[in-house]
Parts: sequence; C-alpha cells; structure tokens
Amino acid sequence: MKVNTGHLSYCTNIHAGKNWAEDFKSLQQNFPVIKAALSPEQPMGLGLRLSNAASLELIGEAPLMAFSQWLKANSAYVFTMNGFPYGEFHHTIVKEQVHAPDWTTEERKNYTLRLFHILKQLLPEGMEGGISTSPLSYRHWFKSTEALEEARKTATLHLVEVLKELIVIHRETGRNMHLDIEPEPDGILETGREFIDWFENDLLPLGIPEIRAAFKLSSAEAETLIKNHLCLCYDVCHFAIGYEDHAAVVTALEQKGIKVGKIQISAALKADLTGPAPENIKRSFEAFNEPTYLHQVVALKNDGSLLRYPDLPEALAGLEKGVTQWRAHFHVPISIKKIGLLESTQDDILTVLEIQKQKPFTKHLEVETYTWEVLPESLKLPITQSISNELQWVVNTEI
Repeated sequence: MKVNTGHLSYCTNIHAGKNWAEDFKSLQQNFPVIKAALSPEQPMGLGLRLSNAASLELIGEAPLMAFSQWLKANSAYVFTMNGFPYGEFHHTIVKEQVHAPDWTTEERKNYTLRLFHILKQLLPEGMEGGISTSPLSYRHWFKSTEALEEARKTATLHLVEVLKELIVIHRETGRNMHLDIEPEPDGILETGREFIDWFENDLLPLGIPEIRAAFKLSSAEAETLIKNHLCLCYDVCHFAIGYEDHAAVVTALEQKGIKVGKIQISAALKADLTGPAPENIKRSFEAFNEPTYLHQVVALKNDGSLLRYPDLPEALAGLEKGVTQWRAHFHVPISIKKIGLLESTQDDILTVLEIQKQKPFTKHLEVETYTWEVLPESLKLPITQSISNELQWVVNTEI
C-alpha cells in the first residue's frame, strides 16, 4: 500500500509452499484478510516470493493471466519480489543452503532472469520494480583466498548478464527494474562497506566494459545504467547484527551514487551480557536454537571488536570473556521490543525509518518476518494477525 515515502508490503516468504499452486492458495486464503485489516480502501502491494519450481509454473501465459486477474480483483499489485531462496524455505532444513545454487552458477542466473520476466508482466505501469537476491554466495564454502576471489568474479559476471537483460527490457517496454543485493552474515558480501567495495572494485570494472560493448555506450553511460539496475537491499536485521551505523551507510551510498532498491524491515535478537547473570541470557537464547535456518551470532567485545559465530549452537557452546552483547540472526517480530530477558533490534528499524522519513532513499518497504513457524510458542499468533500487527506497527511510525 502507498505510504508517505513509498510502497509498503510484506514478503510472502512467510507462506509455506512447494509450488505455485500451493503459493497461490496461501495468498488467496491470507492476503484478503490482511488487506481488509490494513488497506481496505486502497490497493495493497505484495512482496512476492517464488521458488524456482514456482517460477517455472507461473511463467506460463495461462497461470500469469489468472494471477493478474486475481490481483486486479483483489485490488493488489506486485512491485517487489524476493529472489534469495531458490528452493523450499519451510518444512525443511535450510541453513546455508539458502544460498544454493549461488551466483557462481547458471541456475541462479536463469532463475533470476525468469523472476524478472514474471515481474515485467505484473508490474503496474509507471512503477519501478525490484528483486532482492543472495550476496553472491556463502563465504565459508570457499577455503582459500584464491577460491573466494574466483567466486566473486564468476558471480559478478553472471550478475552483469542479468543487468544486460534489464537494460533490454527497459528499452523495449519502459519497465524499470533493478536487482537488489542483500548482504547478510557470512555472505560473501556481509556488510555495507563490503557491498560498496565490491560495487566499486568488482562490479564496475567488470561490468562497464561489458555494458559499453553490448550497447555501444560510453563508460559513463554504462556506469549510469549499472547504478540504475543494480542496487542494495537494506535488510535492517542483517545490518543491525553487524552493529552498523545506519546513517553512515546510507550517507556513503548516497555519496557514491549507489541506490537502495528496498528496505527489508526486519528485527534480530539481542541481549546485554554485562549484567550479573549472563548464563540466564544464554538460556534465553537456547529457546531460539532451532534447526531450520542459520542463526549467526555476532558478539560485541568491550574493546569494540566483533566476534562472529556461524550459527547459534557455536555461540551457545561457551561465553567468551570480554563480550558485552550478542546479536543473533533470528527474524523476530518487529512489533515486539522485549522478549523475556532478550530484546529485538527494533530501535535499529526506528533509526532507519526515521532516515527514510527525513530523506527518502528508496520507494520500496517490505516487512520480512518469516520465522513464525519456528518461533517459541509464546510468540506465535494466527498468521494473518501476526502479519497485520507487523504492518500496522510500521504504519504507526508514519513512514
């Protein structure tokens, strides 16, 4: 739905589905209820998530027509998509396989191109569209500096192939769409700084010659097109886990002329460990130690350095001396600040939304709380109520 600074929706990766038929059934059951609660009088957008299998089914003319008709009948529209998880995202062990196949593969490239061709058909006239994606790959799969650098190069060149297609689509149809890279803990691109460095040191040097040759442009024109079609997905949870300075990141992006495609409004878990009973805090985190998703932990030490754990079990194995805070990659409800002895990083969301309010840096706002099925029972609510609460909380910030 339209808010003061852009379009607000929720990511449908919350709805479990193995194929398009199951995805569509979930949307038909849940979306009208959510829309009635949040946006009864105006159209409401969807942040659509499709697995590879679902995308292969929806790309057909008849399914796309049927879905388009349903969107129109329900006063709904699709403006952003989540192209990060390729396969199943619920009822299976996901962990680091959420990155697979990664951007070093043709499979990831072809899946993303297919999503853009679906979005091209669904995107309302005159509205920009975006698809978020993996930060190249999972860094721990590469055991040497040389292997990691080769993966960065191969992945970047595959991304450039997608950018070429987006340029062609824009020229042929007027549809302006961008691919939004989503840094996250233990991705090849993990932080705002790493994303900016990759953009300047890898993407532009590799991409400018390719775009320039393909479209007979100057280097400056090629760079402008890259910056139009390749953006950052600002997942607040991921940036909060790394204790990043949101204002500094947004300012650096602006100074470099790099755009933010969308804000994913999400919260992590955090806790202060300087109190008298850190073992109680540790036990509280144990309630969130579930086997489906990666829950990386970043610990802040009293000297300001960061200590990174690849998953919650490794952090729970022991409490390091000199650690003042833990932040864990667990997308908890954004509308909740206190969770027993723990907290959410809700304050980070408020900081980012205030920056957006004062000087909008994107038009796409997407709530992404996808862990409802694996939350402790005390935090579970019916799914339509849960999503409505999340969206209403954002609306109440007057964004």
